[in-house]
Amino acid sequence: MTTNSIENNLYCRLGIDNPERAQHTVLETENGKRWSYGDLSAMAKSLAQTLLNLGVQQGDRVSVQVDKSPEALALYLACLRIAAVYHPLNTAYSLVEMEYFLRNAAPRLLICSPEQEEPLTKLAQECGVEGVLTLDIMGKGSLMNNLPSERANDPVAVGLSTSAALLYSSGTTGHPKGIVLTHENLASNAEVLVDLWGFSADDVLLHCLPIYHVHGLFVACHCVLLSGASMLWNRAFEANSAMAQLERSSVMMGVPTYYTRLLALPGFNADSSRSIRLFISGSAPLLSNTFAEFEQRTGHRILERYGMTETGMSTSNPLNGERKAGTVGFPLPGIEVRIEDDSGAVLPTGAVGNLLVKGPNVFKEYWGMPEKTAADFTENGFFKTGDLASIDTEGYVAIVGRSKDLIITGGLNVYPKEIEVLIDRYEGVSESAVIGLPDDDFGERVVALVVPDGTVDSQALEQRLWSSLRESLAGFKRPKQYILLESLPRNAMGKVQKALLRERFAD
Repeated sequence: MTTNSIENNLYCRLGIDNPERAQHTVLETENGKRWSYGDLSAMAKSLAQTLLNLGVQQGDRVSVQVDKSPEALALYLACLRIAAVYHPLNTAYSLVEMEYFLRNAAPRLLICSPEQEEPLTKLAQECGVEGVLTLDIMGKGSLMNNLPSERANDPVAVGLSTSAALLYSSGTTGHPKGIVLTHENLASNAEVLVDLWGFSADDVLLHCLPIYHVHGLFVACHCVLLSGASMLWNRAFEANSAMAQLERSSVMMGVPTYYTRLLALPGFNADSSRSIRLFISGSAPLLSNTFAEFEQRTGHRILERYGMTETGMSTSNPLNGERKAGTVGFPLPGIEVRIEDDSGAVLPTGAVGNLLVKGPNVFKEYWGMPEKTAADFTENGFFKTGDLASIDTEGYVAIVGRSKDLIITGGLNVYPKEIEVLIDRYEGVSESAVIGLPDDDFGERVVALVVPDGTVDSQALEQRLWSSLRESLAGFKRPKQYILLESLPRNAMGKVQKALLRERFAD
């Protein structure tokens, strides 16, 4: 179906308003408050009317930087309902970072935490944003004041290519790219995952992920909503609390850090996870020794899958069948993957090369960047992921590296160039290189290698970098270590050899 239709709207496809689910619990918060599907539907409808009353129209961006709450989930659904474009933002972003997002996305409305209302209101005015409202972790704030009673207006009819969400992923140039995802991108991916992972209304998902990210918002919430399942809704991950909640859960989704922290608990074992039918890991590579230790301790083989902001999920190890450590499984139904060399030639089985993906899950475009969009797609419609991978004789895909130099720390993406640009501006710095080094807890940690120019005392320079970057970068992006060097290794073309640096400082 290519014409506009209410049925194309992701809100409808998720079944939020299904009367047969109205009394069924959709989520339970840490303080024991339960939300039914009927409660979530009513809140989404009321917030949708609020947005309309504020002048938000189809296609308008609504930027959201708030803490995780049921009301924040309802706000996302409200945007889908009226075909506004939902623009979630990491709560750790600094004002410097927020300025770029607000200028680039040009939202009609910004929703933020009450603590950030004053500085963000001033910034929003400078960036041309029409309005700023607040929403806190308890579901209170100016957005929630004088909510209209829900109206029976239908969700907006949309086409399959209608934009639903705008997420940003930092680029190798240091400028974040806006990734436009459509209603069809998100709906088709969720429908495949629900079937592939066996979700049903009987499932209870342990939800500890943030909801400004693909993993927590689209993968986790969509699987639950589409299947009519329930969630134990946690503001963040805390290992002891998560272990206690496993007995009430049937599925857990997490980044590798969650699983390493569970394994660090002496009491975590097979008995702790006896109620779980499926553990899923993503957003960062799962180390083979974590996979093995988890199986030895619990009897469960973690299901690892692969995705990215531009594609949602593209591959997955099977629900029923061999889950191979060190692989991300097979391409999802309806999705093609291939391995090519730098000239575009398809490589044979087992060879390492560039991973390309094609399917209804692949994003629509980079926001306002048509040349970049065109450059990242082949003539026959495959998206160049920037990851290096191989496919074995059985069809299992293994991600072996990242040609775009991405660092993934605690499941969050960090592009070195964005940090290097800031470091290189400081007095006393000649040049810098930012790399990811192995970390038992976060998978990778951000490390900055800095070459001083000799004009500033080395100790003073390092202290300046520690303090200054706190104001410019989100915490997960800030280097956890600074190493001062006399020079950076370069190849014959003058390019910094980061592989050598990673090898040199690996331990």
